[in-house]
Amino acid sequence: MRNLLIILLLGFMSITVRGQLEVGLFGGGSFYMGDLNPSVPFLQTNPAIGLLARYNLNSRWVARLSGYQGVLTGDDDVSGFLPQRSLSFRSGITELAGIMEFHFLPYYNGSMKEYWTPYLFGGAAMLYHRPQRNEQDLRDFGTEGQNDRGQLPITEARDRYSYFAFSIPFGMGIKYSFSKRISATIEWGMRKTFVDYIDDVSTTYYLDALDNPDVIDNTNREDALYSDPLLEHNALMQRGNSKTTDWYSFAGLTLTYYIDMINRNKCSDFEERY
Repeated sequence: MRNLLIILLLGFMSITVRGQLEVGLFGGGSFYMGDLNPSVPFLQTNPAIGLLARYNLNSRWVARLSGYQGVLTGDDDVSGFLPQRSLSFRSGITELAGIMEFHFLPYYNGSMKEYWTPYLFGGAAMLYHRPQRNEQDLRDFGTEGQNDRGQLPITEARDRYSYFAFSIPFGMGIKYSFSKRISATIEWGMRKTFVDYIDDVSTTYYLDALDNPDVIDNTNREDALYSDPLLEHNALMQRGNSKTTDWYSFAGLTLTYYIDMINRNKCSDFEERY
């Protein structure tokens, strides 16, 4: 423990006035992994964009703030995982994240010697998602019994899920400085969320559509079709896996412009790196 504290203190002591502020754009793709696609990365990738700001604490550590927007989609018929469910969704996603980057190699923007590095990153994020099908908000239909009218065979209370959630971003990338002002990265990051309803699928069906089709007449037929499009399942049959949460990813390129915050008259050691 004492050695760890010493390492952390030395790391903080290395943070000097040599910081560099970068602002830039992100462009790439976003994809989802969860109950409708449990194992295939980059399946149904959609366009994503974003803004970011980096503060280079030193040659190894970078603090980053970012705001990304993308689209997540999942479809049983596309993934082939459980086509007998015939479930699908589409959700816009907005993420605000605070991230730390670690460079494997010393790196400075504009340096002729230390102009590229692979890096790892990790942090924390808040996300907003809104799963839909046919441009209808799936949450409104209570697809797993959240709109209990007192006629359902399920016994436990099921509350509506929130559109807001937290996630843990982590991943890797490569960074390259083209000039004293312009740099670029290529990056792939996964996000572990703490919600299982990005796809509106988590627990069980709530209507006996298979053995008792008349039950559909006693409720909203549209609700039933959004829950069980083929009307071939009974209440409490498994619809999703509530033991695992959903994941999503952003991957792409960033292009940044940096603002030099160095007093060059006092930092001759930095000049030697150019």
